[in-house]
Amino acid sequence: MTRSRLLPLAGFALTAVALFAVAPAVLSDFRLSLLARYLCFAIVAVGIALAWGRGGMLTLGQGLFFGLGGYAMAMHLKLADAGPDGLPDFMLLYGTGGELPWWWEPFRSPVFALAAVLVLPMTLAALIGFLVFRRRVRGAYFAILSQALAAAFALLLIGQQATTGGTNGLTNFQGFFGFALADPLNKRMVYFVIAAALLAVLLITRQLFHSRYGELLVAVRDSEERVRFLGYDPALVKLAAYTVSAGMAGLAGALFVPAVGIISPALIGIVPSIQFVIGAAIGGRASLAGAALGAIAVAWAQTTLSEEFPAAWTYFQAGLFIAVIAFLPGGLASLRHHLTRRRTRATRPRPPTGTPAAEGAPA
Repeated sequence: MTRSRLLPLAGFALTAVALFAVAPAVLSDFRLSLLARYLCFAIVAVGIALAWGRGGMLTLGQGLFFGLGGYAMAMHLKLADAGPDGLPDFMLLYGTGGELPWWWEPFRSPVFALAAVLVLPMTLAALIGFLVFRRRVRGAYFAILSQALAAAFALLLIGQQATTGGTNGLTNFQGFFGFALADPLNKRMVYFVIAAALLAVLLITRQLFHSRYGELLVAVRDSEERVRFLGYDPALVKLAAYTVSAGMAGLAGALFVPAVGIISPALIGIVPSIQFVIGAAIGGRASLAGAALGAIAVAWAQTTLSEEFPAAWTYFQAGLFIAVIAFLPGGLASLRHHLTRRRTRATRPRPPTGTPAAEGAPA
């Protein structure tokens, strides 16, 4: 087996050991629950690496799809807690006339809820992408549009307090598909499910990266018109990547709900969407491992530093993002490449003085 294939397999094995053996052994239940939250953000970052790093689509609205998956899961959990014919507790407080809204009813089924976690975000992304990419909207215009959709979705949820919980969102979940979330062992089970989902997403996305489709996606990113002249439809190529990344965000949102115990408009609006992108950019949007580790590192830093410097954390995050984009556009994952290239230049033998190459003459 060649070194190029051996290194990714070794890295994947080390990641699996760290997630499934080391972390549960050394972290407390509280810290492990925080890590589960960070891993959900890493799943979103992997999708951003596919859409932005590989496809050149700056997705500033992943909070929209994260929220769709999260609310789909939360609705099922609230209905499961309420019983066969019961109403969620917040509906009893705010009042819905004693009847469950019709669009809540299908979420009583666990099969429907699990399917909706992926189908809803991917269907909406396919619709948005079809309308946007067909009109050749790209660059900053696409980024602003995706961000506006996330903001509109958050405002919609806030305005429907009686059926969505409004600003408070959905919280206070008691069970997760028959398992009591108050039990620390079940909370660890949720962590293992999230870790397994992250590893699966990494494997699937890596396969896409190194497939023929991945090469075509890079070609569309670098020269869309040339790909069109070769007979391919760039809109469909970008649409597939955008839809898959939306599904990953929806999956992350669904897993976020039992791990953290809440989903609200504050977690899916403009600010969270930008934070998703910042994590991927700092780690390295062109690298799957870099994007995932960047998202985890930024989320960890936010939790740690915001406790000590609550007023200064936002400025620190913005400064770090600007510094990475200005001096290391490929993110921290590209640091090794830059150091290797600089070392190669330093050790490269220089032509002796007086030779044609040294004097600027053609070699």
